[in-house]
Amino acid sequence: MNALEQQLARGWQVHQQRQFAEAERIYRDVLSRFPNNAAAWCYLGIALHDQRRYATAIEAYTQALKWQADFPVALNNLGNSLRYVGEFEQADASFQRAIDLKPDYINAYKNRGTLHVWIGHLEQGLGYYEQALALNPNDAELHRNLGVIYLLQGKFEAGWREYRWRWRVGDLKRSHPAIPVWDGSDPAGKSILLTVEQGLGDTLHFVRYAQVLLQAGAKTTVYCQPPLMALLQASRGLGHIYPSGLPIEQQFDYQCSLLDVADLLHTDLTSIPANGAYIQPADHLVQYWKQRLPARPGKLRIGIAWQGNPDHQADIFRSVPLGYFECLARLPNVELICLQNGFGVEQLDVWRGPQITVLDANLDRSSGAFMDTAAIMHSLDLVITSDTSIAHLAGAMEIPTWLALGYMPDWRWLLDRDDSPWYPSARLFRQPTIGDWDSVFQAMRNELANMTSK
Repeated sequence: MNALEQQLARGWQVHQQRQFAEAERIYRDVLSRFPNNAAAWCYLGIALHDQRRYATAIEAYTQALKWQADFPVALNNLGNSLRYVGEFEQADASFQRAIDLKPDYINAYKNRGTLHVWIGHLEQGLGYYEQALALNPNDAELHRNLGVIYLLQGKFEAGWREYRWRWRVGDLKRSHPAIPVWDGSDPAGKSILLTVEQGLGDTLHFVRYAQVLLQAGAKTTVYCQPPLMALLQASRGLGHIYPSGLPIEQQFDYQCSLLDVADLLHTDLTSIPANGAYIQPADHLVQYWKQRLPARPGKLRIGIAWQGNPDHQADIFRSVPLGYFECLARLPNVELICLQNGFGVEQLDVWRGPQITVLDANLDRSSGAFMDTAAIMHSLDLVITSDTSIAHLAGAMEIPTWLALGYMPDWRWLLDRDDSPWYPSARLFRQPTIGDWDSVFQAMRNELANMTSK
């Protein structure tokens, strides 16, 4: 290995440790001495993409292809960055070129499949995933992706079967490998440790299954993210709540992730447990916020949230710029209450619409995650949100909720319907085409105008 290869290998080692900026520095140092090196340009593109600097990554991959036109890896990665900036046709062509050069290039098939899923071409996306599976039938990521598509389509039996492969992808581990995994057998009399595996919103969504198992006679302990401890403890009927990260001393018959309970109980569109609120706010906080937000006759009070976790890979398609809410704020007799916390609040600094009521900056900090927010929702007429944990919180409490959804939503929102079998109090407003939030908010505005004119 020569000096150039050694330096690129060192950069890649740093890169794999997720030190993206340092990896970028190393690659740029190589390019300062070897500006015609296609591999260094490709590595740089990956580092830039991983920092979400997609346009600059495209420039780097273009440079790589300038010096090495037949470079499948650069073409595949170029396609990835192009899809993140919305250049879907160019991305598709780039994937095709990579496959032409390397017909067994499994990652190009994977990424091409994901591109078509993102833009709503589900059958084409499935086709590319199946071509990739023909190359590697045991690719866990591909099976997981198929599961997501089937669940989105409402094909729950096939969806759960394929989605189980997520446990083999490598980034998901059982927290207590010594405890047997529940197999769906009769839970009556059994002690079951229920674990979480994804984000806070997912926990709020699936913690209902603790209640289901309790009603079936199990003894459950929910091993949840520490920020959710207070909220789940305040909610009745979920069993014992224990913070993940602390050692478990109790003996359990089984463990099971909350999401896997849905699978093992053969949940489908006819059996989703949605029979009342299963998250309750603390009574003293409800009373506190009712005093802080006394009823205003004639005003429709709406809580809003617009930004999800920006680290989510599809956040650019699910989060909504705050500016789109302006058409709602300008309606007479409408008052908007900010429920956004953390990411996204900086958008309030450039808000030009009518005043949004912004509550205490310490919201949810002293009592626990979502504790104040849950209580505040009981003083609202409606919640309007993008696909964030706020949607799951409101739905779990049966608060009337309007959800602004991107063209290809998360699987749980299904397709071609304006209601949610998971959350009976929710109404779904979907983009008719990718990126078209104007139509979504115009539809909401029209509905609100009818409501406020009565």
